This record gives sequence, C-alpha cells and structure tokens, in this order.
Amino acid sequence: MVGYDPGARGAALSAEAAALAGSAAGMVTRALVSPFDVLKIRFQLQIERVSYQKPEGKYWGLFQATRCIHSEEGLSAFWKGHIPAQLLSICFGAVQFASFEFLTEVVHKSTPYDSQTAGVHFVCGGLAACCATVVCQPLDTLRTRFAAQGEPKVYRNLRHAVSVMCRSEGALTFYRGLSPTLMAVFPYAGLQFFFYNVFKKLLPPPPKSGSSGGNLRSLVCGSGAGMISKTITYPFDLFKKRLQVGGFEEARAHFGQVRSYRGLVDCMAQIAKEEGVRGFFKGLSPSLLKAALSTGFTFFWYEFFLNAMQNLKERQRTKDLAKNIGER
Repeated sequence: MVGYDPGARGAALSAEAAALAGSAAGMVTRALVSPFDVLKIRFQLQIERVSYQKPEGKYWGLFQATRCIHSEEGLSAFWKGHIPAQLLSICFGAVQFASFEFLTEVVHKSTPYDSQTAGVHFVCGGLAACCATVVCQPLDTLRTRFAAQGEPKVYRNLRHAVSVMCRSEGALTFYRGLSPTLMAVFPYAGLQFFFYNVFKKLLPPPPKSGSSGGNLRSLVCGSGAGMISKTITYPFDLFKKRLQVGGFEEARAHFGQVRSYRGLVDCMAQIAKEEGVRGFFKGLSPSLLKAALSTGFTFFWYEFFLNAMQNLKERQRTKDLAKNIGER
C-alpha cells in the first residue's frame, strides 16, 4: 500500500527504500510515456487557435501532429529532451515518494488522523510533490526547452543548454514558471494520491495467492486517478510551459508565434484574449493519455519495486535465521 500503514508488511519503510522505488518507477515510466509528453508540449506552446475545420497553427490533431513530427524530425523526435526528462523523473520520483512516506508516518504518529485516509493522502501527496518540484524545477525547464526545439537544434546537449541559458538569460531562468507549477502540482499530486486511495478501497483486493492481480489493480487505480487529476488542473500546466519558453525565439519557426509574458496573470490574460477558453486546454488529449499511462505505471512500478525489495529482505532474513540455527 502506498503511504505509511502500520498494519502492513514492512510498515516501517525506510526513506532510502521509498526513494529507490520512486526513482526506479519514474525512470521506467518516463521511457514509456515520453512521446505523449512531446506531443502535449508542442500543442501547449502553439499560439494559434486549434481548429479541425480551419487549421491556423501547425498542429491541429493528435494523429496529424504525430505524422507531422515523424515526417519532419524522425522517430527520435518523440524522445527529444529525454535525458533531462529522465533525470527529472528519477529525481522527482525519489523526492516525492520519500517525502510522502515520511509525511504520512508523521501524521499517523503525531496526530489523531489515520495515515491511510484519502484526506491525509491528498494533503501529504500535495506537499510531497511541492518539495519535489522545488528540487527538480531546473530539470523540468531544460526538458521543456529540448522538447520545444525543432530542427536544426538550438541546444546540442544538456551541458550546452545549461551554459547558453545561464549566459544569455541568467540562472533564474531555470525557475521560470515555478509559481503556476506549485499552484498546479499541489492539487494535482494531492488528487492523484486521493483518488488512488479511493479507487484502491473501492476495488476488491486481489487473491493472496498471486501478485499479478494486485499489480493490475494498481495500474487501473493509478490511471483513473491520473486522468481525473490532470483534467482538473490542466490549465496551470499549460501556463507553466508558456512561461518556461518565454523569449525562446528559436522556436518561432516551429510554432508560428512566440510570446513573452510578464508573469502568470499576464500569461492567463493574453491566452484568454488571443486564444479563448479552449486555449487553456490545448494539448489535453495527449496529456490525458500521458496522465493515464504515467500515473498508472508510476504507482504500478512503485508498488512492484517495493514488494520486490521487501521480498528480497525477507528472503535474506530467512537465510540468516536458518544459518544462525544451523550454527547452533
């Protein structure tokens, strides 16, 4: 079970185990969902209105955008920015899950609230994600810049990107979009953990004879939680992406127009004025696909790696116990 559970096997989960399982879950999930992330970012950064009847921008449909990117930039384009994205996922997963396990344990031991209630998971999940966001925001900005660039590439590699951005825009550019990110990530992550907890309790537990049912249950619950959470908080993710590429003029040839915003409020006002309410939900389709897969697989792999580590620890303990008995 995700979160501190005094009645579960291995309730006293160490921070190192939670961080390791979280980073491994983030790494595997990122490799699987990267194409959806690239599609989502391309739609989010397009200023022109999205219209299937009279297309104004470069991308106007999920399949059309996929064909366009593939024909112009090749299959590898769907994994652009994969190195900073992987670093982001590994770092974010480690900090988020280690913080979440720690916070739920503190709540259970220091307050009258049960650590396995949905409300506690909402608050602790949101706070854990905020901690991870502050730590990992520079990697997120780099990932967005790499996914935004077309051909020819503006940044040759990660080191070149860091050097150019520091020299031309200053170190604070790595924290562009932090305000909307924190505003979005608390309810988004909180709702993820909230609905995951709710769905896990609604679905019948798997038979104790095998773990495959439990893994499938985690995947289904995580996917549902991810889609609901993403729909509710999606506009803030779009604001963050627009702020992160503010002034990135090299993207003009690939998205038609580039805007520079004075801040979050100015970004919201300009999008509402130029693109309408639908502009707040550009890229929602690939984002929902990505949210279902990423959240589902994140919880799936997190519980999978935790169970694997606990089984390994129990086997080692049994082996040590048998050895001690044999020596006596």
